[in-house]
Amino acid sequence: MSDIFREVDEEIRHERYKRLWDRFGIYVIALAVVVVAGTAAYRGWIYWRETQAQASGDVFLEAVRLAEEGNHAAAEGRLAELSDATGGYPALARLRMAGLKAEAGDTAGALAAFDAFVADSGEDDLLRDVARLRAGYLALETSDYTGVADRVEPLTGEDNAWRFLASEVLALAAWKAGDTSAARRWTGAILNGETAPSDVVARARTLQELLNAAEGTPADEADS
Repeated sequence: MSDIFREVDEEIRHERYKRLWDRFGIYVIALAVVVVAGTAAYRGWIYWRETQAQASGDVFLEAVRLAEEGNHAAAEGRLAELSDATGGYPALARLRMAGLKAEAGDTAGALAAFDAFVADSGEDDLLRDVARLRAGYLALETSDYTGVADRVEPLTGEDNAWRFLASEVLALAAWKAGDTSAARRWTGAILNGETAPSDVVARARTLQELLNAAEGTPADEADS
């Protein structure tokens, strides 16, 4: 008797599932198709992105090689191809093209390119700081102390990774302008910095010694 009830119960369940399938089966199939198609599309997009990034990387490396060989025109042509590339390559290409102008002796053009990069709020803040520093070094050749300070003083904050290099640029600009007080202030910022890189510290000591010699100031008095 229990077998009969079990068979009847299974038949009822089967009939219920069949009615549910007849009613909702098409939606289940459609959902499955959407899931499969979406997964395939996503993986295809990931593959496309990786392929594009690899191709952009190859172009950038070729541009670097051409620049190292002195073929700046060809290097600029390759870098120009990255203006619409994915990832960070357009920004890197802009910075490298500005650097190529400097290497070619076009200081004004390079300075304008770096300044334009800094002014572009859409670029990464770290890369904008790199552009500020590069512009500061170039401004040493063509600008007065104010022109250098306007570009690199924003990098001198305690939490900025470039603060010691920025202080070095400012010290050199002050020395060039004959402002020994400012030059000492910026070399002091380096020499008193516990985490200043050793090579920057060595150059700051050299500049301080030059200041001492120019002013006839004993080293112990200058340090006090």
